Amino acid sequence: MLVARRPPRVTAVPLARRLGTFDAVAIGVGSMIGAGIFAALGPAAAAAGSWLLPALAVAAVVAFCNATSTAQLAAQHPTSGGVYAYGRAELDDWWGFAAGWCFLVGKTASCAAMAWTVGAYAWPDHARPVAVLVVVVVTAIDLAGITRTAFATRVVVAVVGAVLLAAVVAGASSSPDLAAVVPTGGPSPAGLLGAAGILFFAFAGYARIATLGEEVRDPARTIPRAVVIAFVVVIIAYTAVAVTVLGILGADGVAGSPAPLAAAVAELGHPALDAAVRGAAVLASSGALLALLAGLSRTTLAMAREGDLPARLARIDDARSTPRAATLAIAAVIVILAATVDIREMIGFSSFGVLLYYAVANIAAARQRGTARRYPRILQGVGLLGCGALVVTLPPASVATGTAVVTLGLIGRVLVLRHRRGRRGY
Repeated sequence: MLVARRPPRVTAVPLARRLGTFDAVAIGVGSMIGAGIFAALGPAAAAAGSWLLPALAVAAVVAFCNATSTAQLAAQHPTSGGVYAYGRAELDDWWGFAAGWCFLVGKTASCAAMAWTVGAYAWPDHARPVAVLVVVVVTAIDLAGITRTAFATRVVVAVVGAVLLAAVVAGASSSPDLAAVVPTGGPSPAGLLGAAGILFFAFAGYARIATLGEEVRDPARTIPRAVVIAFVVVIIAYTAVAVTVLGILGADGVAGSPAPLAAAVAELGHPALDAAVRGAAVLASSGALLALLAGLSRTTLAMAREGDLPARLARIDDARSTPRAATLAIAAVIVILAATVDIREMIGFSSFGVLLYYAVANIAAARQRGTARRYPRILQGVGLLGCGALVVTLPPASVATGTAVVTLGLIGRVLVLRHRRGRRGY
């Protein structure tokens, strides 16, 4: 019988705590308002039809439950790694590894989708070279230090927020057909949940705040506040945008457009605003990629420290207090995916990995006791059930591919542990 012995740990060089509440909120909002709001509404409308807003509500409820679980865990365990670290602390090493692997798989695909979106909006005829270039630029910013990452994210959030507000105001002033916003008929439960699973892709960035827990000042206070504030800001923005595109294009028009917000603005006949929306899509996707790469590199760092990934990935750049090796390794994988794979079909795959990641977060949060508890357990129960329901209603190809990749990761860990046991003679 295989006994999962703890692999040798790498001596942890701590990261500097440089982020306040405002920076943490900016990183969370910047991670969420990315390619999702510009790209996910179309396929979600194709699945849910006029029930797009209820699907958005379902995704928001599941995401909120997951957000509170993540915040509660992060307040007690303010370290890099997110649910990978929380799963190890509250459950065991295998739960932690499963969460960390699902996060790396799902969010690496998500980062590649962000990069591809930048290329598709900025220069459609040369989308892949542009995608590779933006990954290189974002990696350079990340390597410059977390305070520069936070500053760049604040700029992105401010600009994109202003453009989204202008688009919503312009849409409201054009006498949109509000009847199109009201659900009609009845979609199948699978269609509604499938759309919610796709829209969940647009919410999942709030965990970036938790994965940066080792770099946040006063984490027990800052992280829970930042997670909730960022989530509230984003759900208001998403609802406004969804109502705008439905009112202008109708459910069928949203479903038939790869860029619904840009299509809605184009219907208004404002060329300058149309260009601004496309520019905002490029900027938002770049900003989300910036924040997501930071979170991915910190999870990789945490897994390398514990021996679940090669020890060299735990190296820290002392001058800038950044996980340089982990950042470069993740960036290399994203470049390969962006240059070779049609990432538009990867949203479901990304959601598969991330939903499993948050399922572990809900289980771990439910195990917390005493003063560590900040939210009622019913939220963790709803979050866990929601994650399961959304996973099984994702596109079958996404579920099959995600299951295969997650299984390979678990098998790989079994083989590594056996190899270590053999070398130690037990």
